[in-house]
Amino acid sequence: MTQYNAPTRDMQFLLHDVLEVTKSGVPGHEELEPDFTGAVLEEAGKIARDVLHPLNASGDQEGCRLENGVVYTPKGYKQAFQAMKEGGWTALDCDPAYGGQGMAYVLATAVGEIFVSANMAFNMYQGLTHGAYSAIHAHGTEDQKATYLPKMVTCDWTGTMNLTEPHCGTDLGQLRTKAEPQADGSYKITGQKIFISAGDHDMSDNVIHLVLAKAPGGGEGTKGISLFIVPKFMVNADGSLGPRNAVSVGKIEEKMGIHGNATCVMNYDGATGFLLGELHKGMRAMFTMMNEARLGVGLQGYAVAEAAYQNALAYAKDRLQGRDVTGVKNPTGPADPLIVHPDIRRALMDQKSFVEGARAFTLWGATLIDRAHREKDAAAEGLISLLTPVIKGFQTDKGFDSAVQAQQIWGGHGYIEEQGMSQFVRDARIAMIYEGANGVQALDLVGRKLADGGGKHVMAFFELVKGFIKENEGDAELKAQFLDPLKAASKDLQTAAMFFMSEATKNPNAALAGSYDFMHLFGHVCFGYMWARQAKAARAALAAGTGDTAFYETKLATGRYYMARQLPATMMHLARIQSGADPVMTLAAEAF
Repeated sequence: MTQYNAPTRDMQFLLHDVLEVTKSGVPGHEELEPDFTGAVLEEAGKIARDVLHPLNASGDQEGCRLENGVVYTPKGYKQAFQAMKEGGWTALDCDPAYGGQGMAYVLATAVGEIFVSANMAFNMYQGLTHGAYSAIHAHGTEDQKATYLPKMVTCDWTGTMNLTEPHCGTDLGQLRTKAEPQADGSYKITGQKIFISAGDHDMSDNVIHLVLAKAPGGGEGTKGISLFIVPKFMVNADGSLGPRNAVSVGKIEEKMGIHGNATCVMNYDGATGFLLGELHKGMRAMFTMMNEARLGVGLQGYAVAEAAYQNALAYAKDRLQGRDVTGVKNPTGPADPLIVHPDIRRALMDQKSFVEGARAFTLWGATLIDRAHREKDAAAEGLISLLTPVIKGFQTDKGFDSAVQAQQIWGGHGYIEEQGMSQFVRDARIAMIYEGANGVQALDLVGRKLADGGGKHVMAFFELVKGFIKENEGDAELKAQFLDPLKAASKDLQTAAMFFMSEATKNPNAALAGSYDFMHLFGHVCFGYMWARQAKAARAALAAGTGDTAFYETKLATGRYYMARQLPATMMHLARIQSGADPVMTLAAEAF
């Protein structure tokens, strides 16, 4: 069986040494003192280690089942879900007006990583509920918020998002689900949705579906789409549950991974729904949930990689294979441990530098969300909007690669199901696909986000990096090892952006053909920036004579590895981008 321990020390370093959350000036961040965040993270780590992770493999093996219209989750899930509810973990950053604890999103993000690493499939039930909560909180009427949010905050009722249909995924303008207005102001929802994560289950009293559908008069394409609240059970005026709504589970999808999550085909047969937000403007309301979900999926990308890395590291230290070419390291044993070999070290350093860079990037993004929401900071909102497809696309691509590397360290044993390494690979794979496949994230980044606001958000990012480099270039060692590589990578990113600006109007395919490489180029620069910030903080701690010297020295060594071995990939991605559309588009379709 695999093991998992929450990386609370690294989280504390990021929150307090790097991001300096208590000094941010964001309302609520002043409460995030080290003792407080440490206590929260330690308690989250305990429930993750002792309750959630022991169910990871068994939930994967058992899966969910549909019997007589009822969806059953794996053994132990209901008890674990109850423990999460009783501990208040579902309500961390929710509005106190509806029973939430009102904590900062950045702390909830760190806690979320711990739960995802422990058991990704299980955590999706509460994760999707939080997304639905956020959409209703942002766009619902006062009556809707009062009716649904208190129960969703506690996860007594859970939530879903219903977008995809059998004939359309990304292209939502093709959806066929209909919403017929009724005399009482409600709508009758008819259609079928597929791939609905946590679509139904036995762990909550009600499921609140958010469903995209077309109401009369909306016109063609996405402009005609509206968003509706469709509860599994109707809710009476006094808040009690009424009759079953006309929504049912057609089947549970058989998937490659996340078997513990009930991914359902949902049938709406004239189900009663209630308009959420404005009529024919459902995409605006749904994107509140989707953008949150995309950040959550980006977190999944590295959180699963963290769990896989921990188990690969333990195996590399324990498994005896071959001898160190520089001399025997385990003279009393038949062989040396795997970790003495350079190629094993390379694979472990790839994983370690990725996970720690992704954690820093994601938590920084979470502080931008706090700033945008709590201060109504438009610049922070614009910057996180720009970075969202990078967080989602780059981190899930690299997270899957990292999980594969962890499995590889186990060799043939990693391919055997009972060892648990294959589950990390299978679970990580979905993160590259759902909430907008990564190719779509790349198109969104290049086609929409770069030009947003006349390009001011990407220019703000460049200025942020440039300012950091200029502010710290007096530190010769930091400059040579971190700032100079970051400057070179940032120039590659700027050159790529200028290429798109000059070529896109003449040949749009030139930009689109390079969009995936641009997303990865951007991701590497963001990681380089975060590693430079981590290095600065680690060097300051060492200079101050702070304890835990080994932690800070390890941090610097890991950062140097990323800057030397990973960041140069920006040159490769730039070369691909500058090759234009011809290498990609030359072949006629029939020539493939």
